[in-house]
Amino acid sequence: MHRFFVDIENIKKDTIDVTGEDVNHISKVLRLRIGDSIVLCDGHGMDYYVSIEGMDKHEVRTRILSKEPSKTEPKINVVLYQGIPKSAKMDVIIQKCTELGISQIVPVINARSVVKLSDEKDERKKVERWQRIALEAAKQSQRGKVPKVEMPIAYEEALKNVAHLDLSVMPYELEKNNKLKNIIRGKIINSIGIFIGPEGGYEDEEIYSAVERDIVPVTLGPRILRTETAGSTVLSCVMYELDEM
Repeated sequence: MHRFFVDIENIKKDTIDVTGEDVNHISKVLRLRIGDSIVLCDGHGMDYYVSIEGMDKHEVRTRILSKEPSKTEPKINVVLYQGIPKSAKMDVIIQKCTELGISQIVPVINARSVVKLSDEKDERKKVERWQRIALEAAKQSQRGKVPKVEMPIAYEEALKNVAHLDLSVMPYELEKNNKLKNIIRGKIINSIGIFIGPEGGYEDEEIYSAVERDIVPVTLGPRILRTETAGSTVLSCVMYELDEM
């Protein structure tokens, strides 16, 4: 059954109106008709099974048949603190991590970050674009939630943000003993933070500061992963170990 995200304000007691670009997709591309059923997602984990009651070029009007929590959402809340990479690498990171079940993505400005955002307007423009990528990836992977892409923050600020999480890990090439699976296995974890450095990696002081905040350095094996690979790799391991894959 076809799935679409809708704005919460379009959800009424018994009806939901679909607006925006999905109207054309429903009526012209998919050629759905009155009486056809679709699934509408509120972006926060609730799926609505609806029947199309009417449509025009501005909206598709539907009636709610039933609703239930999304079956595609992981039970664990995972936050990615990603050192901002250059070019289109961030696009790939957001896309793949959304497909794998990330909850929140926080772009981080590190000491060795290659990308320097010029001003707040530039930051907002990038974040809006990244949020659209997350939305499209959520649609493609049939997520019930759209991960929130936050405004970029300094590394020191990111370290302060993890206090509410059950566990935070940081892949580090010089760590040889702490394997990710050993850190996770057998523990009750409802939330986890994943710290990934930029292309230049972390400075020693950044590692020391993370450890002081109880962020656990972990090894991903003998091979060095690129920044655009590391986040999705750790996320996959987390989801597997916590039986979410």
